[in-house]
Amino acid sequence: MKMVYTNESLFLVNNTKNIIEAAGIVTFLKNEFSQGAAGEISAFDCWPEIWVQQDSDYEKAIAVVASTQKSISMDDWICNKCCEKNDASFEICWQCQHEQA
Repeated sequence: MKMVYTNESLFLVNNTKNIIEAAGIVTFLKNEFSQGAAGEISAFDCWPEIWVQQDSDYEKAIAVVASTQKSISMDDWICNKCCEKNDASFEICWQCQHEQA
């Protein structure tokens, strides 16, 4: 078994685990319930971890994790209706509620 991902957020770890398993890779979740031990042991040692059961799946799992970590570079946009500048994460203009073109 080899560890492929760890994060302090159990939500992110479970989401990543689901993505890896959707690629047909069998995984094991370690430290799922250890965060209560923080303080007794290092906080980093309490983070949940995803491990692959077959060492031969390690490289494929790492590639899957890397593909989920790529940030999508998006630019801010100007509303065609009211000419207001909107953050790239908005799909609807915050000023007039017009959809992004």
